[in-house]
Amino acid sequence: MGVLTYETEYASVIPPARLYNALVLDADNLIPKIAPQAVKTVEILEGDGGVGTIKKVSFGEGSEYNYVKHKVEGIDKDNLDYSYSLIEGDAISDKIEKISYEIKLVASGSGSIIKNTSHYHTKGEVEIKEEHVKADKDKAHGLFKLIENYLVANPDAYN
Repeated sequence: MGVLTYETEYASVIPPARLYNALVLDADNLIPKIAPQAVKTVEILEGDGGVGTIKKVSFGEGSEYNYVKHKVEGIDKDNLDYSYSLIEGDAISDKIEKISYEIKLVASGSGSIIKNTSHYHTKGEVEIKEEHVKADKDKAHGLFKLIENYLVANPDAYN
């Protein structure tokens, strides 16, 4: 098994604690509300929402995929860290065992920086194509921008 790691950073005008509340703590409710074409539902299959919880994310009509299951690996509200792994679903190819993500929000002026590290755990010595990773990054950035735009338009939300 190989592990390929990619890092990305996004700047936001939203302060880190407020962004964490929307992007992490209430994403299961917020994303289907503001982007139903991307995510139709998020359902907890096991756990209480904390570490070890397994969730099923069903994608919207506009998606090329039906669902993924992800497992919450870590939540640190004090340090604004969150980690999870995609463990099953048609969005994971037969060449990938899982994809793990680590998200860290840090203050930057009056806004924040989102630091995202992705670990692709491959089955055997499989090469992950750069365009596949870029497509994942683009989708994540698009979803982040939807959340950021929602927060800008709703200044009293998630304070």
